[in-house]
Amino acid sequence: MSDPSFWDEKFADDAYMFGTEPNEFLETQAPLFRPGMAALAVADGEGRNGVWLAGRGLEVTSVDFSSRGLDKARRLAAERGVSLHTVRADLLHWDWPVAAFDAVVSMYIHFAERDRRRVHAAMVAALRPGGVLVLESFNPDQVGRGSGGPPTADLMYTADMLRGDFAALEIDMVEELTFPRPRGRHAGKDVSIVRLVARKP
Repeated sequence: MSDPSFWDEKFADDAYMFGTEPNEFLETQAPLFRPGMAALAVADGEGRNGVWLAGRGLEVTSVDFSSRGLDKARRLAAERGVSLHTVRADLLHWDWPVAAFDAVVSMYIHFAERDRRRVHAAMVAALRPGGVLVLESFNPDQVGRGSGGPPTADLMYTADMLRGDFAALEIDMVEELTFPRPRGRHAGKDVSIVRLVARKP
């Protein structure tokens, strides 16, 4: 899953693998996002979240290491009539911007512990003071559910992990929950996730 060719193959079809509507949890956080804010959509894939943010008037940088995914993100942005700045990069080797964004959005990005801590620290550094982080990922209860996610629990996150990784931020909410997916390829199947909303002092 950390190989760009894996995702290029997944995104090869003209159809959008995860659809073109934003992540449901991200939508519920709409009041956090104001026109003119600079936002970073991390591992944005085919762009559904970055394009949604751009549609709300944010200046969005969409970063992913799949060139095919970014092609589709630019196509979706053009179809929606919004501007999207795309960057092809491996998050583990990217020269992350520092204090450059008012919002960082991280949806379903999974790394083993050492790399997870590095990437999460880079997200914190990328935020400006007052900037907000919105994150959703699978938690270990997801293993075996057949509704998506990494193959092993060591690539999934718990609330305690996130509290530790983002201790430098003011955490507004962090929760673990299981519920039926409302839409997408696995609609109706239970999914176990962890969510975080936090702000940089």
